[in-house]
Amino acid sequence: MELLSHSKNFILFVVLLTTLSTLALGQGTRFGFYRNSCPRVENIVQTAVRTAVQNNPTIAPGLLRMFFHDCFVNGCDASILINGASSEKSARPNLLLRGFEVIDAAKTRLEVACPGVVSCADILALAARDSVVQTGGTGWPVPLGRRDGRVSQASDTANLPAFNDPINVQIKKFSDKGLNTQDLVALSGAHTIGTAACALFSYRLYNYNNTNGPDPTIDPAFLPTLQNLCPNGGDGSTRVTLDTGSVGRFDNSYYSNLRNRRGVLESDAALWNSPTTQRFVQRFLGLRGLAGLTFNVEFGISMVKMGNVEVKTGTQGEIRRVCTAFN
Repeated sequence: MELLSHSKNFILFVVLLTTLSTLALGQGTRFGFYRNSCPRVENIVQTAVRTAVQNNPTIAPGLLRMFFHDCFVNGCDASILINGASSEKSARPNLLLRGFEVIDAAKTRLEVACPGVVSCADILALAARDSVVQTGGTGWPVPLGRRDGRVSQASDTANLPAFNDPINVQIKKFSDKGLNTQDLVALSGAHTIGTAACALFSYRLYNYNNTNGPDPTIDPAFLPTLQNLCPNGGDGSTRVTLDTGSVGRFDNSYYSNLRNRRGVLESDAALWNSPTTQRFVQRFLGLRGLAGLTFNVEFGISMVKMGNVEVKTGTQGEIRRVCTAFN
């Protein structure tokens, strides 16, 4: 069994490295970008993430979500880290993000080790990968060389993917960023370690579309569980795991819940309810053993694709001295 596990990991590494090398080519990012200028960069970020997640496991999904929200607004340029009354961080979709202190801690250490060299955007990309590893997922090589953006506006977050987006809207938003339908389904798998406040889905439990009843696509046996966690008329602040039965473990069981009509968010449930995306859910639920391998491979590939969305490289942007403010 151990030999089989090592064999799978080796296959995963080869597939990832081959595919990701092709994806990174021509994007301006590359593997080994800091090999000479800051060789300990990955170790420093990894240590910051590991310490934070051990102290507070909710940091892991927080960092993943932060990276996602950063890349979908003006590209992966760390604009989400900027403080300010009208910055991206202050926008409603970002108010509950967590993990900013982890990026700051890594940046502080890096400014001692190699001042003015490593961008906040690259720190965030590495931290997102390391949050997956810290929760039992498989890592992937991260191409680096991003530079930090000089614009951060709350108004630019208007088109972030939302919890109630229908499938056609989700596909369009991902397509606008150069990501295809398989990327959508793979990246949604990040919800295997995520939670959501009742306020984001309780409308599905009691008066869906003004029917005075629940969303009929929810498994009737699962409905009482959600209703007990999110009582009608409650304040909506209780947080519910998005991957029932697999709290805090980065695995493909999220897709089993979608198949069993136990997707919590409407946008997640839609992935199974639409034939366009259901086939990719089924792909990640394929043969026992290989299904998890397939998901880990595809998730890493899609993360690299997303991490190269509208990146700033070369002389574009800047390398911030602190991640929370422009130079």
